Amino acid sequence: MQRRTVLHSAAALGLFALAPPLFAAGKLKPGAHAALIVVDVQNCFIDGGTLPVKGGAEVVPVINKLSTAFQNIVVTQDWHTQGHASFASAHGSKKPFDSIKLNYGNQVLWPDHCVQGTDDAALHKDLKLPTTQLIIRKGYNKGVDSYSAFQEADRKTVTGLAGYLKARGIKTVYITGLATDFCVAWTALDARKAGFEAYVIEDATRAIDLNGSLAAAWKQMAAQGVKRIQSGDVEGA
Repeated sequence: MQRRTVLHSAAALGLFALAPPLFAAGKLKPGAHAALIVVDVQNCFIDGGTLPVKGGAEVVPVINKLSTAFQNIVVTQDWHTQGHASFASAHGSKKPFDSIKLNYGNQVLWPDHCVQGTDDAALHKDLKLPTTQLIIRKGYNKGVDSYSAFQEADRKTVTGLAGYLKARGIKTVYITGLATDFCVAWTALDARKAGFEAYVIEDATRAIDLNGSLAAAWKQMAAQGVKRIQSGDVEGA
């Protein structure tokens, strides 16, 4: 079964139970070969935004504190066009959270969100990451959604992040942000696919949990060797 089907099919999602967490032993000390990836901490995903994730704003102080432990930080932004293919409004009578088949596979339809250049798409005002070295904007191709920081949903188009990290000598990524079961999970899975060691910092993420998608995402991440930790497991945070 393809990953998109696992994450997005309500029938499949209902079959999965929460996998046991994989916790690292002792404190982890990110060094020069590690990067913090902050996924989509934008107004659109915070209470009051167009696609709010419950408790989304709660990750901001956790991420700010974590950032002090990292020499390398990458931030992502959802950056959609007007009338994007992932918007329910682009498909006639379809409603948000319906699913349809697009030419690259199954697609959950979302409310219009994170439209390029709007305040809704801006990073949360309290996010303080002055040492960020790179911002990856994704989902700007009108006909293709993009959850992962590494690769668009067609599973062909890359963002260039893997090449950038490898050129910098990065071997390990720590992933935070919104939402755990979609953009965070896809980023973590693609990080493993690209050869990186990957940690998801659970208390620095929040989930949508659409029809069991959170349990399915954790199960799949664990199966691919993604380690599930807490911010307190990171030394210096």
